[in-house]
Amino acid sequence: MPDIAIVGSGPAGYYAAEAAQKLWGDAVRIDMIDRLPVPYGLIRSGVAPDHQSIKAVSRRYETTALSGNVRFCGNIDIGRDITIGDLSQCYDAVVLATGAPSDRPLSLPGDTSGNVFGSAAFVGWYNGHPDFAALDPDLAGGTAVVIGMGNVALDVARILAKTRDEFAGSDIVGHALDRLSKSALGRIVILGRRGPHQIMMTPKELGELGHLTGAIPRVDPADLPPIADDAALEPGERKSVAHLRAFAENHGRNEAGRVPIDFVFCAAPHAIIAGADGKIEAIDVEQTRLVDGQPIGTGVVRRIPAALLVSCIGYRTTPIPDVPFDDRAGRFANVDGFIQPGLYCVGWARRGPSGTIGTNRPDGYAVIDRIAADLAASDLPVRTGLRGLDTLAQARGLDVVSFEDWKRIEAAETGRARTDAPREKFVVIGDMIAARS
Repeated sequence: MPDIAIVGSGPAGYYAAEAAQKLWGDAVRIDMIDRLPVPYGLIRSGVAPDHQSIKAVSRRYETTALSGNVRFCGNIDIGRDITIGDLSQCYDAVVLATGAPSDRPLSLPGDTSGNVFGSAAFVGWYNGHPDFAALDPDLAGGTAVVIGMGNVALDVARILAKTRDEFAGSDIVGHALDRLSKSALGRIVILGRRGPHQIMMTPKELGELGHLTGAIPRVDPADLPPIADDAALEPGERKSVAHLRAFAENHGRNEAGRVPIDFVFCAAPHAIIAGADGKIEAIDVEQTRLVDGQPIGTGVVRRIPAALLVSCIGYRTTPIPDVPFDDRAGRFANVDGFIQPGLYCVGWARRGPSGTIGTNRPDGYAVIDRIAADLAASDLPVRTGLRGLDTLAQARGLDVVSFEDWKRIEAAETGRARTDAPREKFVVIGDMIAARS
């Protein structure tokens, strides 16, 4: 009977647990360990609050979580409360499914200026992640610059542009909704180093910008390649570029009460300029030209006024003591999910921040197959299993949150929701724990 610890309770972790159940059935015992008292990781704190249909995948994970051989063990910080070495003494295999919760640094002059944020922090702020609930962005006016040409940049721009009524049905947290409802931003710029054919934005998410009541997306027609060049793109890419061509019809349009969302292509961030108060007041960008799809600087620099900047250029896994780490790639050092005997990783912690939520499913199944092969090929010592974790938690005074506790927290969040929202999340860990009783 294998005992497996999965560190992290987001999509990658639950798909790995699901795979272990399908392979071993009731013979496997799984502990899902999370730093927070609440499960689901990216689904709860990363997916945009107005994309409730995507969040519905958590119902699939709940089926796994309620199985008799799976335990949720929340409010345990692996690396601080309990070490990887401790886990290795308890379990036959340890799977790191911690995702990539940290921002890739912008690494520009002036990047420590006030009102400059990474997307992990900013998205965490409006999604109610306890680490970022106190972020306090200034939306009092001016231009917001969003760096990046992927779906996260789209999410940030869309959330900044929405009216209060357009958040109906979402689970955006109250403190962010109140701040956004009072926003006086006059312009939003989405900035990218490459051109329209190199964007990583998917058609559905890009098309949403065209339906905002309080904003108008704009593209300079001069930035678009000849329409005949679109034929070389994949079908989904052609659909995305078709949206950009539609937005080009809005070029130069200014409508009262609608904030322009301007796409600026072939412009690489060069430096952030701060004012006397220490807050950002502009960003210098260098014009680029594309060579085989790659941006090459031209030396031509221009300045874009900016009162807020959100960098959406990627994420990094948070290192854990005693776990080999690939600093350049920003993930655990591994070969196809194998780190070292008894220690594995899945999802973004394995491959970096790429793919969709569903991409984690084959990842989870592959690592469980590898674990099964490794277990079959070696004589392993008897581990203490789940009992060992319980003994450690008790000895160290840890207040472990169970899945049943989480269901009580969830019920409390549902009970305190606004009339037009499915829940109002607790944003303080102490409040989460208090709500379970």
